[in-house]
Amino acid sequence: MKKVLVTATVQSHLAQFHKPLIEMLKTKGYEVHAAARNNLIDKDGLQLKESDKTFDIAFERSPFNKNNLKAYKELKKLMLDYKYDIVHCNTPIAGLITRLAARPLRKTGTKVIYTAHGFHFYKGAPLKNWLLYYPIEKCLAHLTDKIITINQEDYCLASAKFASQIFFVHGTGVNTRKYNIISKGDKDKLRRELGYLSEHFIILCVGELNKNKNQGTIIRAIAKVRESVPEVKLLLAGDGLMEQTLKNLTDSLGMNDVVDFLGYRNDLERYLNICDVSVSASFREGLPLNVMEAMLCEKSIIASLNRGHKELIKDGVTGYLLKPEDSLGFCCRILELYSSEKLRNDFGQAGRLAVQPFIEEAVLDELKLVYEVQ
Repeated sequence: MKKVLVTATVQSHLAQFHKPLIEMLKTKGYEVHAAARNNLIDKDGLQLKESDKTFDIAFERSPFNKNNLKAYKELKKLMLDYKYDIVHCNTPIAGLITRLAARPLRKTGTKVIYTAHGFHFYKGAPLKNWLLYYPIEKCLAHLTDKIITINQEDYCLASAKFASQIFFVHGTGVNTRKYNIISKGDKDKLRRELGYLSEHFIILCVGELNKNKNQGTIIRAIAKVRESVPEVKLLLAGDGLMEQTLKNLTDSLGMNDVVDFLGYRNDLERYLNICDVSVSASFREGLPLNVMEAMLCEKSIIASLNRGHKELIKDGVTGYLLKPEDSLGFCCRILELYSSEKLRNDFGQAGRLAVQPFIEEAVLDELKLVYEVQ
């Protein structure tokens, strides 16, 4: 039986994004192992049970953390012990360490796959990103048999610059069984269960609470929206280092009764189903799963201009695109959608149609081509 090792910096990444891949490989007769730092205790019951074996490897997101040297040694030993046929790595740090550790195995036929969930170098990225991350990825491409990109900008760049076989795959796959449309009656019932009223105008923002996700822009926008729409509610789903900073901002704007911090959620579909609009103001995205999930639920989207959002959203057709720090622009677009249920419905229906290439079944067909399985 052939063996595959799937790695990422943290196990929550594998649990959130790569369960369909693991399950597909097992149906094709592979034994699948997973290796990442175990952070699931902080993720509200999120589990990774699909892999045949799961190893806790001491990866750290900071490239300068000494634990990464330990992770390299642990991973190299693991690979030599199990002699994997395929090693599939994800996320920048785990991708770096895994490819370095896999060098001896490649000499004996092991194939190395890397999924780039959004290069840190891109059009408009800071110069330091190009000076640091681009040379690293260009060098690592020589240690990689296949590179998977999930947006067209990354695909074009990698195809032109990297010495590896480059694939374009429509993300990691959106779960159509979990994310779907519900009736207005079910929506009102679910709102009551979650503590909201039918007259609330609910804005949902999903993502780790960090600088890149830029939730402060959304909080400032909602502070302006409330002047015209007192029944507005902002739901922030996620946890992270910026939580207290964002709570302080909410308090300073007198918004404690408007903004609900939901924390890390494993039941996001419930909150998507009760919201009226989904928003994101992030500076950088590879291909945001939360936006695709909202589109499957026929939610209108207001998002920031970046390559990941542009891959999914057609401005004025499936939603609106704005500069990341344009809180006034977010406010105005939210008010437009508040004023027109028809516009919200039109955007939602167009979005659900546009997101079909990104659903789990379609993505797994593309991954089968990468793995060369039927």
